[in-house]
Amino acid sequence: MSELLFQPRLQVLASQEDVARQAAALLEARIRQGAARVLGLATGRTPLRVYALLSEAVRDGRLSLAGISTFNLDEYAGLSPDHPGSYRSYMNRHLFAGSDVDLARTHVPDGLAADPVAAGRDYEARIKAAGGIDLQLLGIGQNGHIGFNEPGSPFDSRTRMVPLAASTRAANAGDFPGGTVPERAITMGIGTILEAREIVLLACGPAKAEAVAAMIDGPVGPACPASALRLHPRVTVLCDAEAAARVARPG
Repeated sequence: MSELLFQPRLQVLASQEDVARQAAALLEARIRQGAARVLGLATGRTPLRVYALLSEAVRDGRLSLAGISTFNLDEYAGLSPDHPGSYRSYMNRHLFAGSDVDLARTHVPDGLAADPVAAGRDYEARIKAAGGIDLQLLGIGQNGHIGFNEPGSPFDSRTRMVPLAASTRAANAGDFPGGTVPERAITMGIGTILEAREIVLLACGPAKAEAVAAMIDGPVGPACPASALRLHPRVTVLCDAEAAARVARPG
């Protein structure tokens, strides 16, 4: 591929707790510096401890999220904001309710939008109006997805409704006890993600090892959506030893 490629800054830490603490410390530092007034946020199991640490810092008076704007990566189609499986509900429980953030400045894609195309355009316009995302927090799916951009997603894609891979729905089934994981979601596109000024990706556990290796060492292309991050000059990957187990190392 003709684009200039960059190598993400890879930090391999001893444990998932260390990954969370390093990520929380990085976010706290950027916020205090005024370098992260607009945050892009991820959901899932990996960021939970990060959000707990940020909430703790706010309660202790070491950090304030007042004046910070947030944009979440994605939301399931068909779920109301108060549905326990929705990502709006997740964010309210795990970060927003335990901090001093202004809820009016928090944004999650509209999974109930009657016109998903218009909703995607509106979300992009809201990000632009906020000045763009300063720091984007990401996880990575076992198939290499970022946000809900499944393999095959174009690198110039924008916020849109997408079908979810069977493997993604299976991995997220634990969030829907006794229920069915939605088949679609509205997600920021890869092009949207790449416009963030800084990106921090978290990965923990052996189930993520293949995806992390493909992202860092494999071909850059839609088969591994996370490989698009090698087109960005400022990406930090924080992972534990299990998630980094298949990454090639010189020598």
